Amino acid sequence: GYDHWKGQVLNSDELHELYEGLKLNKVNRYDYVLTGYTRDTSFLAMVVDIVQELKQQNSNLVYVCDPVMGDKWSGEGSMYVPKDLLPVYRDKVVPVADIITPNQFEAELLTGRKIYTEKEALEVMDMLHAMGPETVVITSSDLQAPLGNDYLIALGSHRKTKADGTKVTQRIRVESPKVDAVFVGTGDLFAAMLLAWTHKHPNNLKVACEKTVSAMQHVLQRTIKSAKAQAGEGNKPNSAQLELRMVQSKKDIENPEIIVKATVL
Repeated sequence: GYDHWKGQVLNSDELHELYEGLKLNKVNRYDYVLTGYTRDTSFLAMVVDIVQELKQQNSNLVYVCDPVMGDKWSGEGSMYVPKDLLPVYRDKVVPVADIITPNQFEAELLTGRKIYTEKEALEVMDMLHAMGPETVVITSSDLQAPLGNDYLIALGSHRKTKADGTKVTQRIRVESPKVDAVFVGTGDLFAAMLLAWTHKHPNNLKVACEKTVSAMQHVLQRTIKSAKAQAGEGNKPNSAQLELRMVQSKKDIENPEIIVKATVL
């Protein structure tokens, strides 16, 4: 949203070098890996190699992947990363991920199926489960919310295999109030919060999603209130004013009052 930006894009060689440093110091043992926005196919392929190696170090490692590829604006979807990332996500990354957090457009890209109804969304999530991840959360969609047009639907699905080999799937729907502004970084915050709350509630996707979405709401409401105050009466807040109020929301992030409830489907 800014006019200018600076800095370097990390490439796969540099990522590999950083990882080698961790390995040499024997600190390459992690409980979680979280990845988000990536622009380069070789970098993404390197992430997969590293995750697989880390899983050999710790078989309980959970890889949370936010497959950031694009979004819908006014109903039309478009990619904001190079198109050649899609097959890498679909064929290499998603199969090694444990939790994925695509938006509706990204879920459609990964499965090659359009979503028009909740039933189709659940079928798409089943297709994504079949690719590897045991937890799939479609973080936002343009589906009609039962509570009305002022609400945004997120859908979650958690599939676990019981000791006898049978699979049990828990599915939920979360409806959260829409906030009339364009924020940057909400997807990153969602994925990070979901990682934290699934860690605290590993077998309860409903509570994990309620806490994640409630924390998001607290942050967004605080951000929009602050942005409007800064912009002044009748003025539209700019990108700087709409920076997420993360630090100011520390308590809400650590222990969110649940203001959004999930429905078990």
